[in-house]
Amino acid sequence: MPHPRVTVLIDTYNYGHFIEEAIGSTLGQDFPAEQMEVLIVDDGSTDDTSSRVTKYGSRVQYFLKQNGGQGSAVNFGVEKARGEFIVLLDADDYWLPEKVRRVIEAFEANPQAGMVHHRMRELDARTGKLRDGLFMPMSGNLAATTETILTFHPTSMSSLAFRKSILERVLPIPEEIRIQADGYIQALALFLAPVAAIDEPLGVYRFHGSNLYYLSEASEDKNKDMERRNRRVVTLGALVDGLTQWFRSHGYDLAQPTVRATLSRWKTILEREEFAVTSPGRIRFFRHLFESNRNHFGLMTRRLRLINYLNMMGSLVVGYEHFHWLDEWRETLTRRKHRRSDGGSASPSP
Repeated sequence: MPHPRVTVLIDTYNYGHFIEEAIGSTLGQDFPAEQMEVLIVDDGSTDDTSSRVTKYGSRVQYFLKQNGGQGSAVNFGVEKARGEFIVLLDADDYWLPEKVRRVIEAFEANPQAGMVHHRMRELDARTGKLRDGLFMPMSGNLAATTETILTFHPTSMSSLAFRKSILERVLPIPEEIRIQADGYIQALALFLAPVAAIDEPLGVYRFHGSNLYYLSEASEDKNKDMERRNRRVVTLGALVDGLTQWFRSHGYDLAQPTVRATLSRWKTILEREEFAVTSPGRIRFFRHLFESNRNHFGLMTRRLRLINYLNMMGSLVVGYEHFHWLDEWRETLTRRKHRRSDGGSASPSP
């Protein structure tokens, strides 16, 4: 049997109530079915995922493994994949019909590209409302400068596609990374090959109560929110450690500006999550702001640098708990600047 050109890899864990929509969106692609295989890696689900998947028969390949987290599920799936291109999909998301075709066209138009990413629409499961998600359409060699490394905004798993040859150089993902494997993959893929962006929404990312970054406004869910925050801290710590070890094992100098910027970026994100769990002292918070500002210095205007450094000094006075006062002051200054430049008209939020 000839190898398929494209492998669709769906990772899932207890998403039986979503999995059929995800599978249906892959089987309904306007791309030749004989050139595509669909692999579903079930990371030890205890719900009805298996019975929902088996009804598709030979149209999909279903693998049930012991629960090990998202990193281990992606590692497992890539080992099974036969396609030249691997297109990733989380089981709680779904694609638009032209997704795979547009992604492969982007790879063909950019033969050096190792990764293609695109805009997603976001569906709020609570309200049913759709909106365009945040997307920075960046293409090219993004690891060339610290500015492009820091400007690049990682996107969700369901918006990512890779040449298998590039993904294999990133893997294995450390299995301690049980969630947010997409962040790890993207951070390293930038160093291996250029990137191609498609500034069109080709899929739908679903916000719901089980998302890692979903935090409830209901008071009775605060304990669950804290559990999620703690999971994010553990995962981000593993991600930073994994990135550091990968760079070292592949001969990169950790002091190289783009490598340092990558690690500092993720360390900053980790610290913010840690602070949300346990408030830092003034000195630690000041050091956090100092490092963040230093890392992004080249991206800021002179005015923004001044405001941020005033805020940083002010943090020694107000501390973490009341730092929002300084942020509100910064936003007020920014809005005043916009009103002056617009002749007094209303200005958008900064």
